[in-house]
Amino acid sequence: MAGLRVFVSSTCYDLSLLRSQLRVFIQSLGYEPIMSDYEDVLYDPRKHTHTSCVDEVGNCDMVILIVGSRLGGKATADALLKIDFDKLKRENKSVEQLKQSGKLSITQLEVLKAIENGIPVYTFIEKKVWHDHELYEKNKNSEIIDKIVFPSIEKQETAKYIFEFINFVRLRAIGNNIFPFEKETDIEDALRKQWSGYFQRLLQEQRDMVDERKRMEQLTEQFENLKAAILSSIVNVDQREVARGIVKYRRLFDLLFTFKKLDQNYLKKTSDRWNELLEKIGIIEFIDASEYDREIFLRTRARLFLVCEDQTFYEMRLTKERFDEFGSEWESFISLQAKSREIIIETLCEMGRGVMFGRYVRKPFGEYIGGLENTKFKQLEIMDDTQTE
Repeated sequence: MAGLRVFVSSTCYDLSLLRSQLRVFIQSLGYEPIMSDYEDVLYDPRKHTHTSCVDEVGNCDMVILIVGSRLGGKATADALLKIDFDKLKRENKSVEQLKQSGKLSITQLEVLKAIENGIPVYTFIEKKVWHDHELYEKNKNSEIIDKIVFPSIEKQETAKYIFEFINFVRLRAIGNNIFPFEKETDIEDALRKQWSGYFQRLLQEQRDMVDERKRMEQLTEQFENLKAAILSSIVNVDQREVARGIVKYRRLFDLLFTFKKLDQNYLKKTSDRWNELLEKIGIIEFIDASEYDREIFLRTRARLFLVCEDQTFYEMRLTKERFDEFGSEWESFISLQAKSREIIIETLCEMGRGVMFGRYVRKPFGEYIGGLENTKFKQLEIMDDTQTE
């Protein structure tokens, strides 16, 4: 059975003794510590070590962040590209440090990757640094801020970047726990309590989920019984066909209502096959979003692009396989009687849109993708300072 993998993120040189003690503690619990200074990280020879560290975070179950007197080595440009900064800016309140991504350290980048991936982060800050952070907060907007010396910080020019990252962590909407500490045993005591309490909470939630699943199964069974009762009460065969069609084809029409050229009257009257329907929309090409690099793929949130004759396109949140399945459903739909099809469409229109499968983008597809790629290259140009401490 695989053990829990705990990534320890901190500067190494000033915290080496603390890290070694923490390693023993993690192992004593039967967990696997992942620490860059103990060769626990897989260093791919084709990548910079910073990139390997960021990649390794994604393979761990939780992260322990220790903030001391040093900022740490400045992250490389390739490592920075591993982070979805747009997502982090949308989901967090204090993003001043993220706006200056070129100043981020590799330690900070490891934590950002954990947050992006939803991995729990436990943050420990040396008490002397925490006290200086309070002084920084009180004076950061005053004229004297550049004259203040923060005794806990080894290099004064890095103080702002350390304190603003603390702000980023403490002002998060979730997972913003911070534990000031003086000695390594303070970290051990806090982790024992936190992990024990968290495990207890998960066990309770699991019990609650079992109860909830039973209730959902009961409701589903009741719904199926009700649906069967309603359908069986409909004596007229045509009415029964309509009732079944409304349930069966709702998702299909959620998709079709996305396409601007398919109005209600056309859908009621047409007997066009699926390929003919796509021709009417003007779709000439299907492009899998995964063909593009990960950064562009994450920004668009699309899984499939449908490119039209005029080069505008539809950005879809479904796979090509699922899109083809809708084609089969359409072929089934047009086999119904014309009157039944008409009533089904009218009813679904009155019910309104359900699932949003995609959106129409008026911009030419090439221009849209090119703009995303240019943004990526501009970030690379900005982040050309790859020096480390």
